[in-house]
Amino acid sequence: MTRFAARLAAGQFSGIRRPSGAARLQGGAAVLAALVSSAALLASAPRVEAHAIESSLTRATSLSNGLLLSSQFGSGQPTVDAKVSLIGPGGQAVALGRTDAQGQLSFALPKGASGDWDLQVDGGPGHRDYITMPVQAGQAQLDRLSGRELPGLADSLATLLHPGVLALGGLCGVAGVLIGLDRRRRRG
Repeated sequence: MTRFAARLAAGQFSGIRRPSGAARLQGGAAVLAALVSSAALLASAPRVEAHAIESSLTRATSLSNGLLLSSQFGSGQPTVDAKVSLIGPGGQAVALGRTDAQGQLSFALPKGASGDWDLQVDGGPGHRDYITMPVQAGQAQLDRLSGRELPGLADSLATLLHPGVLALGGLCGVAGVLIGLDRRRRRG
């Protein structure tokens, strides 16, 4: 018991009364009702989804030894004006440009490039896609591409605000309140 609670229980503070068991129970019931209604409200909220980016690479017909990047959001809309960079095996980054209105960008690899190169498509906060591209003697090995989407802030928030996660948090809060009320009741 804290020093303040002990002094309150001993009646050392005039004008401050310790609530009776019934008043504490009513207060706990009000908190419980607020938590349950908040959890129900949040669980019925529409699902929050971030726009994932899906990118692909093909050989460009207009460029000798060139590649064509096509990038779109999960909804099918093109990723317009996204910054595209090529990151070499040693970590050096080469800015390639920005995607056009169709979400495309044509580019060529550096002459004599070899190793694993990462292609980064940056469509803004939470909207990124990475493609690892094996390259041998300046030629991309398109049959060995591996794409991975790294979660950004928006993706993390979408996961945290998922109704199931919120409902579970509300239930844990309700359980905590009930346990606290039970402990207080047992202490008298």
